[in-house]
Amino acid sequence: MSETTQIVDQEVDLVEYYYEQGFSDGLPVVPPTPEKIDAAVAALGGDKDLIECRVPPRWGNLTREILAINMVMAGCKAEYAPVVRAAMLALCDPHFNLNGVQATTHMACPLIVVNGPVRGEIGMNAGCNVFGSGNRANATIGRAVRMMLLNAGGAWPGDLDKSTLGCPTKYTYCIAENEEASPWAPYHVEQGYAPEDSTVFAIAAEAPHSVTNHIADDPEGILDSICSAMSTIAHNNSVSSGSCAVVISPEHGATISAKNWTRNDVKSYLWMHTRNTFADISFNHRYGKVYNRNIPKWYRREPDERIPIVPSPENIHLFMAGGEAGRFSAFIPGWGHMTNPVLRAIDGRALEGGPVCVDGTCLL
Repeated sequence: MSETTQIVDQEVDLVEYYYEQGFSDGLPVVPPTPEKIDAAVAALGGDKDLIECRVPPRWGNLTREILAINMVMAGCKAEYAPVVRAAMLALCDPHFNLNGVQATTHMACPLIVVNGPVRGEIGMNAGCNVFGSGNRANATIGRAVRMMLLNAGGAWPGDLDKSTLGCPTKYTYCIAENEEASPWAPYHVEQGYAPEDSTVFAIAAEAPHSVTNHIADDPEGILDSICSAMSTIAHNNSVSSGSCAVVISPEHGATISAKNWTRNDVKSYLWMHTRNTFADISFNHRYGKVYNRNIPKWYRREPDERIPIVPSPENIHLFMAGGEAGRFSAFIPGWGHMTNPVLRAIDGRALEGGPVCVDGTCLL
């Protein structure tokens, strides 16, 4: 019997028992029966003691059995296991700096975006209410990640998690890209993977900021609205640069693509037309010469100079998601330069060159 296995009397209320043990994210958990744990471990390839990664800031060993237990408690089906594992491996990549994300006073937390055939195989939602409730795969995969950040990583609020306000996305923050509705190549294909590959993308991010535009019939009008949402001095990109994400809805995407705008066109426009100035981010030196010291050295430090919120268009990660009706999109600020987004294939394969796909056209 595993050291992680505990036997309790049949009379014990298991939901309350797991609350008492401190294993819950605040919501009731599914009792992890041996049968469910074994099924999840088998979906990972067996060998329950194999350590997949170590989770900061406590640096707990995430064995396949511990991963499976947290999956079951979160309500996952066994077939979600490869996606959950890929998400955890992405988060524990040193480039992501999960230690910082877990302990920051900011409200950022990991956003997981899934691409490829696995979305349909496990029934993920990429359409209506994509960031909301109602889909088991989205909700429980995101929740399983949070359970492991708590139970293996030890980032409990008030202890090692020092987030001043937190955010509802710290319960679950997982979506799939709506590849079928997109006029562009799927995100993972743009990055060099094949369409038949399945991937998980992870970025440390704030909650989605809604962008409404019901009237524009051209790309510029829609993208100017997104630029407006991006052009504030309050979100963390304006303070600490780094990377961000933008989610375009199918209706907005159809308007943009009707004018033959590519994904790179969209990212470049957003990058060039955000409107923060050096005077904005420096508060006109009202508090002394204190400003965002993380902006690139080649940005001009003059009052009226425009300061892009991220260093380049490639730091804007663009996805298509949401329902077919509704002219809404979303800007998702990142945590800043302290973290880097990570993309991983769910089968663990590293990207090995090959064709790079830009806007749906693969170039050798």
